[in-house]
Amino acid sequence: MYETWDQMRSFFARFPLSIIQLAGRIGVGATFFKAGLLKYGSWELTVKLFEDEYRVPLLDPGVAARIAMVQELTIPILLFLGLATRAATLPLLGMIAVIQTFVYPNAYNDHLVWGSILLLLLTRGPGVFSLDHLIERYYLRRSSRGRTIVQDRKSTRLNFSHVSESRMP
Repeated sequence: MYETWDQMRSFFARFPLSIIQLAGRIGVGATFFKAGLLKYGSWELTVKLFEDEYRVPLLDPGVAARIAMVQELTIPILLFLGLATRAATLPLLGMIAVIQTFVYPNAYNDHLVWGSILLLLLTRGPGVFSLDHLIERYYLRRSSRGRTIVQDRKSTRLNFSHVSESRMP
């Protein structure tokens, strides 16, 4: 029984984390992007909702609605591309905290799921199916090539430390 369980566990452990990260980026990004499209498509209703129902403290309803719409239409694109992913999670986590605290305190199920996915992306990164990964590989390859050139130069540099100063030209 234990061997079967151990085999199943090791089988599932081989599932690529990058696929989970990609699915999380698309899932959370699509949720926020759709909300942004709805705000953009019916702007007057959006402002009215921010005035009557959402009531975000310290911000004018029009300003709060515009900030939310801009974030919901731009940040998900970064998530979809996997570009600046870790930085992109921070404003969305902030939005979730504000929504949970001031707007829909009973919607914690959705907020926990979105927040957990965003925390995974913040702490583990976007995975290999991302522009962040390609950029990181480019700079690592470039810096390792630079180190190789420096090492080659150091090894071909003439070493006169064994020659006394009187014998040097």
